[in-house]
Amino acid sequence: MTTAPHRKLEKSNTHFKKALTKLPLGVASTFRYWGDERTIYVHHGKGGRTWDIDGNNYVDYRLGYGPAILGYADDRVDAAARRGMEVGGVFALSTERELAVAERISKMVPAAELVRFSNSGTEAVMSALRLARAYTGRESYLLVEGGYHGLFDAAMWMANMDEWDAKSNSDPEVVPYGQGIPNTVKQLAHLVPMNDMQRLEDTFRRHGDDMAAMLIEPIQGNCCGISARKDYVQLARRLCDQYGVLLIIDEVKTGFRVGKGGIQGILGVKPDITTFAKAVGNGYPISLVAGREDIMRTFRYGGASHGGTYTAHSVSLAAAEETLRILDETPALETLATYGSRLKDGISEILSARDITHSFSGHPSMFGIFFAPEPPDNYRAWKTSDYSFYDRMAWYLHDLNIIVEPDSREPWFMCEAHGLDESCYTDTLRAVETAVDLTLRDQAEGKLDAAE
Repeated sequence: MTTAPHRKLEKSNTHFKKALTKLPLGVASTFRYWGDERTIYVHHGKGGRTWDIDGNNYVDYRLGYGPAILGYADDRVDAAARRGMEVGGVFALSTERELAVAERISKMVPAAELVRFSNSGTEAVMSALRLARAYTGRESYLLVEGGYHGLFDAAMWMANMDEWDAKSNSDPEVVPYGQGIPNTVKQLAHLVPMNDMQRLEDTFRRHGDDMAAMLIEPIQGNCCGISARKDYVQLARRLCDQYGVLLIIDEVKTGFRVGKGGIQGILGVKPDITTFAKAVGNGYPISLVAGREDIMRTFRYGGASHGGTYTAHSVSLAAAEETLRILDETPALETLATYGSRLKDGISEILSARDITHSFSGHPSMFGIFFAPEPPDNYRAWKTSDYSFYDRMAWYLHDLNIIVEPDSREPWFMCEAHGLDESCYTDTLRAVETAVDLTLRDQAEGKLDAAE
């Protein structure tokens, strides 16, 4: 009989208690809190692995929610970042490297005719929405249920599935992610289900003349990699053109990860504005908003405001220059996607051998796992599905030294270093097999919903 794994977390637990005295939840971001006795503190990372302060060595498929596209502490990128340090940091003035990086981005992504830099995905999307409003003179906007566009008030609206009757003829109530978000902002946000063509057309028919933008993540990076169909995104493009609405494709997670040209290149859809962030600098803080030249030139005095003291910081910009060169000129993206495909096949073999129905969503470089014949194609279908098996399996994977998001919201992210280290593959499959067997045992004993 498979015994439950155990890892030592004494140092993390001790530090957690100390951190609580100065940090809410003992962490710098709410999503890093995994429970009083399971929150870990990182000592260092290298390649596709992370070490915590207790010395536990994890194969990491969270990768900081995707930024470490090449792997942690990549020697090439870190060397470039050190050269960026020699420039001097931040001046609130421009450097020549901004143009070099912008030219590389425009080469890789045809829709990125002009580029502006920011520091985080949230900042980039905030700027993109402000730009769309300035260009169109309109204020309202369209969001797709299950999409995540950062932690700012305009984007923090979701369908309340917990209190929704799926048999009713009404939509779920639109509610904020949490407290502190003014209810008055809600009147500007419209929500539609992913992949529902009729609802998309109906919403444009009712509100299209008043909307500045439609924001969409064609692969939902905070909703298990649920993906938009190609015809859905193409319809969105046509409707935006018809009603004078700007199409914003949020590639904060997919950009320079699923392909050199992002998800928009795979779908064959050219947005008006695109946001990029996580993979741009292999973990160094940098993001960008890019788009059609006439729209982007609305960033000007008297037009849409954009700025930031730390924007285009010399270290992050140098890291981005080298990261994008590697992604553009080497097989790095092919390496990590091939690894993701192998890993999916290996996991599938383990599950199939136990007659466990399963499916995958997303892209080989960032995929979600579902215990159903087909993955859901919208947020409502996911929220009303049973993901208790996955959540328990993920709980065990942590104790088996594999880092994934503790629940099923976040995809598994691949990096180039995973594909160059065969032990990542073998260690992961060994752990998945054990975690699945332990979860099956708990399921048979009726313990999947029991708190640990």
